[in-house]
Amino acid sequence: MKRSILTLSLALLVSFLFGKDPGMKKGTPEITSISVLSFNQDGILFVGDSKGGSIYAIDLGDNQKSTNDKALNMLDLEGKLAEMLGTTSDNVMIHDMAVNPISQNTYLSVSRGRAKWSSKWETPNDLVDADILIKISPDGEMSEASLQNVDYSMARLPNPIDSNIEHRWKKGAKLRSDAITDIAFDDGKVYIAGLSNEEFRSAMWTVPFPFTNNVEANTLEIFHGAHGKWETASPVRAFLPYELNNQKQLLAAYLCTPLVTIDATKLSDGQHVKGRTVAEFGAGNFPIDMVLYQNNGKDYILMSNSALPLLLFDPSDVASYKGEITEEVKGYLAGVKYTPRSGNGVQQLADFNEKFILSTQRLPNGKLALTSLSKEWLYP
Repeated sequence: MKRSILTLSLALLVSFLFGKDPGMKKGTPEITSISVLSFNQDGILFVGDSKGGSIYAIDLGDNQKSTNDKALNMLDLEGKLAEMLGTTSDNVMIHDMAVNPISQNTYLSVSRGRAKWSSKWETPNDLVDADILIKISPDGEMSEASLQNVDYSMARLPNPIDSNIEHRWKKGAKLRSDAITDIAFDDGKVYIAGLSNEEFRSAMWTVPFPFTNNVEANTLEIFHGAHGKWETASPVRAFLPYELNNQKQLLAAYLCTPLVTIDATKLSDGQHVKGRTVAEFGAGNFPIDMVLYQNNGKDYILMSNSALPLLLFDPSDVASYKGEITEEVKGYLAGVKYTPRSGNGVQQLADFNEKFILSTQRLPNGKLALTSLSKEWLYP
């Protein structure tokens, strides 16, 4: 008996030290939509399933360390995907992208649904559920990543937005596609942004990892300078946990495009939390992705957008900004300074290696490329 207890204790310790969840089981996760992807530093893949209202942690066994510092470029990503999936490139759609920080393998959630696109405001998750996970090695080898017989665990979100509620201004779209809009892992916690079924719909869920049944839910409220009002129904589109002035914050971007800091220390179960709007970057746009990276030992944040160029900002500028936007902004620009970077058509972003950020980019010829952005070039 003592030996069994000791063996179990050692197994739990090893799981903790190597970022594995001792509550994981072997099997096939019942994911209904691969809506959002994110990795932690131990190579555990988090999958946000909007349709299922759940988050999954998956150990793909992808833990071979890569020291690659070269660029990865693929000029016709959709064409290569279409060839693999037996369809046409105009029907292939990428929903999200994440890079395993250990192996530098890139993972894409993919569907056969792009042909359904009819509005610049539609996101891939509005159109169809992603049901394919693709892996691309650092040297460009592409394969389908199997989710059969993997180690995984699951946490169910309390009260995500009802699956039958129609979007108010996107014809035919359901709000359920925004049940999970972004995921970030930080300091033993998974933060999940999206829409709840509460009166104030904008939500942030927090769950410890390894997963427990203790999923905390908060509703969010922000002042939107471009709209000139406080809002509670718009979800966070992209966010990053970051310590500002020795206090953990969530740096979050919304539709049309306010930048907000959310005090992570106030995220306790059931609380309604107000964010501090620190910038307005422009109307008629929605943020697609946000990535934190280092260049020459200094942190920078890069954000991709549907209609704006790449926006580069220094988190120290956010930390030193003392104001708060609480009135309508004329001209739609105010607050924390930023540096625009050319990047027409850039969509997904992920920190790739020491020298490059990986992106997907719609080229002038209409093709979607997988492109590497030099961190030296991005330097402001």
